[in-house]
Amino acid sequence: MTVARDETLVIREARELHRRGVDASCAGRHHDAVRLLRRGKNLADALDPHDPETREFWQVTRIRLSSTLAALDAENSGPGAALAGLAEVRRMVEDVADPLVKDELRGAVEHNRGLQMLNAGRIEDAIAVFDAALEHYEHRLAGGRPTRAVAELIVKSLWSRGTAHTRLGLISQARLDLTRAASLAAEHELWERAADANHSLGVLELRIGDVPAALRRYAHSERSFREQGLGVPVLLGLDRAQALMAAGLAEEAGSQLDGVLAELRAEHGLTRYLANVELYRAAAADMAGDLDLARAMASSARQRMRRWGCETCVANATLIGLRVDARLALRSGRVPRSLPRRAVEFADALPVPRLAEQAALARMLAVRLELRRGDVETAAAILDAVPRPGRLTAIDYRMLRRLCRAELAVARGRRAAALVEIRAGLTDLDHVRDRMEGLELLSGTALHGRELAELGVHLVLDDGNARRLFAWLERTRAQTYRYEPLTHADNPELAERIAEVRSLTQSIHQAEHDGHATAALRQRRAERLREANRLGWHTGRWGAPRPVARLTDVMARLGDRALVSFAASEDALVAVVVVGSDVRLARLGSADEAAESARMLNADLNALAPDHLPEPLAQVLAGSARKQAARLDALLIQPLAELIGERELVIVPTGALYAVPWGVLPTLHGRPTAVAPSATAWLAADRAGSRAPGGTVLVRGPGLPAAVGEIDKLGAHYTTAGLVSGERATVAAVLDALDGAEIAHLAAHGVHEPENALFSRLELSDGPVYAHEMAALAHPPRQVVLAACELALNRIRPGDEPLGFASALLASGSQLVVAPLSRVGDQACAAAMDDYHRSLAAGARPAVALADAIAVDPLRRPFVCLGSG
Repeated sequence: MTVARDETLVIREARELHRRGVDASCAGRHHDAVRLLRRGKNLADALDPHDPETREFWQVTRIRLSSTLAALDAENSGPGAALAGLAEVRRMVEDVADPLVKDELRGAVEHNRGLQMLNAGRIEDAIAVFDAALEHYEHRLAGGRPTRAVAELIVKSLWSRGTAHTRLGLISQARLDLTRAASLAAEHELWERAADANHSLGVLELRIGDVPAALRRYAHSERSFREQGLGVPVLLGLDRAQALMAAGLAEEAGSQLDGVLAELRAEHGLTRYLANVELYRAAAADMAGDLDLARAMASSARQRMRRWGCETCVANATLIGLRVDARLALRSGRVPRSLPRRAVEFADALPVPRLAEQAALARMLAVRLELRRGDVETAAAILDAVPRPGRLTAIDYRMLRRLCRAELAVARGRRAAALVEIRAGLTDLDHVRDRMEGLELLSGTALHGRELAELGVHLVLDDGNARRLFAWLERTRAQTYRYEPLTHADNPELAERIAEVRSLTQSIHQAEHDGHATAALRQRRAERLREANRLGWHTGRWGAPRPVARLTDVMARLGDRALVSFAASEDALVAVVVVGSDVRLARLGSADEAAESARMLNADLNALAPDHLPEPLAQVLAGSARKQAARLDALLIQPLAELIGERELVIVPTGALYAVPWGVLPTLHGRPTAVAPSATAWLAADRAGSRAPGGTVLVRGPGLPAAVGEIDKLGAHYTTAGLVSGERATVAAVLDALDGAEIAHLAAHGVHEPENALFSRLELSDGPVYAHEMAALAHPPRQVVLAACELALNRIRPGDEPLGFASALLASGSQLVVAPLSRVGDQACAAAMDDYHRSLAAGARPAVALADAIAVDPLRRPFVCLGSG
């Protein structure tokens, strides 16, 4: 009895080491996990109990230790070694006498074998093994009362099989497995497993192209982990980054992955996880155009994955390296003969059908490279081997195939056929865009079709047909504004996060005032801001897409005004000018030169803004600003003088021209000018339906200079005007006053966040109000004046998609936003706004009132009229 008791104590110690090893593995402490498990296995291996009860206890403990250790050893030795170790464990299981215990152990070993096959890319084999695991568990359940422990084993295998089904595109089977796993986990209060299943359901939603639904699932899963006091799995951050890339938000995905990488490296994370994150970081960098980072990350991921033995992962990393090489070669125009050959050889060596998509992508790279080399027939032969996309094929595959077919048609002199392919590709992209929620997701989608759209504009521009170019520009730019405004959608969690950010912002200000450290507060604020931004990705729904503006409708609405739509193809800057029933194409100068002059003009205007500059310095700065304004005028406006005459203008900028304060250009002094992201957007704003007229609301935020803060004087220009100022100018009070207003004048300090545009903000008495909140108003003000800040600035995404405070207001239903594009002195701002509101109250249209106000002192009043005018 004493021997049996001593053996039992040793077995219990070994079992405790197994539990601690599993916990260490789940926490990402791989080396600690292996060390603990080996200690436990050594203890168990040293025994050979004869007492039947003790022997079964020993067998189960030894098998579990050996099975878990074999699975973890794969991290260093690869899945092949792990599968060999598990084969030995299977033989150990056959010695167990109790049939119910044997079934449970068989299921556990088969589950681990399935995971190794799944990680090695042997997905069909993994599904068969998970089937066997679940069959063993069902036998275990049939032989005795269901327990929470057995339920957890079933949930894990259902979850893993659902993941495998997802990877094979077996959507119905995957949804059935994962939904059952989530339900069973909730039934047995296995909250961590329920969160895992919801995470995998998010992966499934992403697989079928529903990015907002995927992001909602990920947010729900993350919330569940945090509520249980658990760490958020690395893979959740990785999958969220994939969703962002699917939406075209490459930089946001890169930022997400950088955080995951830092966490993994700090915790000495698993090689496989590191390699996966590096792989997707390479893909995000490639999308964003950071080719050096893409190459480095892909190379590191490939080396790690070779050690791990995942053929699919190695292929993906190699493909990204090939894509980087192809981009560099296409950009330089020098394509070595070996590069397309290398792409084709890589494709030919991949196992099909398992890696058919990777092979097709490599062949499409080869097609583009051969076309650039001038070998049209070779390119055509390679393209013939690329299969048509299926129902679940990723949008990048679809766009690249369309691009290859269009470029091949161009090479064969069939431009009309090329344009047909481009139109079809843009229609595919529309279907993706239609499913997006949140302004950032909607605006980011254009990245996927950037090269296709650029080719279309280039082809039409070569033909020199102004009417056709107008139509193509409207088809390819600022597609966000084709949608009916956001409908009001409450999101309590987003509101809570924004409230936390607001409170932390005030705490930071107080700490600075008191001379206390702010690092911890700033870190917490940054975390809450990231969480709020993630929630904003799937908050709000869009109405039906509007049709692209027809030229005849634009002409009818313009009346006596002229529309100037700028476009760039490579470095060539052009303008399509619409006057009456006439449409002309004007070829201008260098797009890069215009962008540089716009940047320098803004720098000069910022330096010139303060009210009390020494006169000699003010004269130097004013001279420099006039010089840059004259350069822009000569490049952009003077060549159009005969076409536009003295007419009022509607300007559709492109790229860096969004930063041009048009009223500062000499030819446009005193000329009413409205700026819109597209003719379609302008037409929608100008046609906006009538609603009951609202009032005028004047808002004064804290800490303003006396001159700018005297907005109560502006109220004298209106019969009735509501003033919200001082301590009453809280976020809630201001949002309530703005909802349904006709005119909203906001005099408050503001900050443009170029990397997080929808969290650009205005400072109010109890903290900032964000663009997200303004855009969520049920009835946003028709006209918004942002007097004391630079919130007319936008982050310009591919496809000329502007994203910022002002653009969020326009997209959500405001017809017009007046704001400065650079800093404005306090006295200049107060005087300009007084002039503007006096004219507006007297009946002038906003664009006319603003032009008159700017003309008094153009260099110190760099305001623009965005929207309808």
